[in-house]
Amino acid sequence: MLLVIDVGNSNTVLGLYQGPRVVHTWRVSTLQRTTDEFGLMVLQLFAHEGVTIAEVSGVAVCSVVPSTIYAIEKASRRYFKRTARVLGKGADLGMAIRVDNPRELGPDRVVNCIAAMHRFEPPFLIVDFGTATTFDAVDASGAYVGGAIAPGLQISADALFQRTSRLPRVEIVEPPRPIGTNTISAMQSGLFWGYVGLVDGLARRCKEQLAPGQRVPCVATGGLANLVGRACREIDDVDEHLTLAGLRLWFERPIAEEAG
Repeated sequence: MLLVIDVGNSNTVLGLYQGPRVVHTWRVSTLQRTTDEFGLMVLQLFAHEGVTIAEVSGVAVCSVVPSTIYAIEKASRRYFKRTARVLGKGADLGMAIRVDNPRELGPDRVVNCIAAMHRFEPPFLIVDFGTATTFDAVDASGAYVGGAIAPGLQISADALFQRTSRLPRVEIVEPPRPIGTNTISAMQSGLFWGYVGLVDGLARRCKEQLAPGQRVPCVATGGLANLVGRACREIDDVDEHLTLAGLRLWFERPIAEEAG
């Protein structure tokens, strides 16, 4: 089985693939773990699902937190007897990159595009609900042409609590109605429906730029995709593990194809 590891700013998502099928996924907090801490954590996750080390045939990693990579690479060698393949900035996507500085493109956005290319005919749009919410656009020729970055929903909720003196910290949920009848329900409405409006508005503008007057499919991924994405009119599909799927597809490409 292939172990894929997607290290985000807030959460690290791990997946085990049996061929094209994901058989187990885990989500843990992204921390500065030592080699042994990371290795033992993965072994505990495996043990809970009855998975053995011998079943791991390869390890693929993408990380937006560079300081975590060394421990993961070393843990892969020590505990799984495998050399982890790490997707770095500037990796070959198999598509043209038409932005000012292609090496600024984060590895998580790279693998999202790889996965989406196997599901949609371009043009298409990807919305990734992570610590930040990112929009990635691929035009009709199949070229990556840029995107947008907005504060994540949790960041917005934290800022509202931290920068006001009387507003409490609230759970992010879909409220039953947009007009709240108390402080908490009003905050939940503003956060949830306000964010849905942000995503729909920005996605619509991106689609209009990509292909005026044409239908542009949009897929959402990330930790809050199931909560927020399903309420957005401009999002056609939700795949919480799109990044893991893209990482698997990238890993299965011949190494000779990789230029970066």
